[in-house]
Amino acid sequence: MQAFLISTGIVALAEMGDKTQLLALVLAARFKKPWPIVWGILVATMLNHAMAGALGAWVSTQISPQTLRYILGASFIAMAVWMLVPDKLDDAADNKKPRFGVFGTTVVLFFLAEMGDKTQIATVMLAARFDAYIPVVAGTTLGMMLANAPVVWLGERMTRLVPLRVVHLVSAAIFLGLGLWALLS
Repeated sequence: MQAFLISTGIVALAEMGDKTQLLALVLAARFKKPWPIVWGILVATMLNHAMAGALGAWVSTQISPQTLRYILGASFIAMAVWMLVPDKLDDAADNKKPRFGVFGTTVVLFFLAEMGDKTQIATVMLAARFDAYIPVVAGTTLGMMLANAPVVWLGERMTRLVPLRVVHLVSAAIFLGLGLWALLS
């Protein structure tokens, strides 16, 4: 349960202001069909985080616990620094009609945008840290949905309610704390 709750919280915070959250906002504004977008985000996230979690679980079997502890500690601290740099949305959606429909377009764009993203890397690290693949992947997926589904439904109003700088600072502090905990425990 600890792995699930920590994974959910970390990813939900890390996703605030992230490029995939901005992508969710762009897709919602462009297509105005929230349900296919939300389902697309869910499918893309489950696929992406399942792969990331598998990588993290595999890494934990290949590296000694002592070395893994130092790698994870340094990675969490690097994540804390990375959280202080807000993402900008690349040119993800053009003005053409979507080739794969709203759902398919969302799955493809979200899956690709999540590659190498903070939340994907966090999923790898959390799966390596906790020997709990399913709770970590379920938690990171829930965290993504908690951060992105409201954006799809509420759009720009949501981004005005939550000061992203504060969310980034809180997220950075959590990652820093986890990194120091991994290094010092």
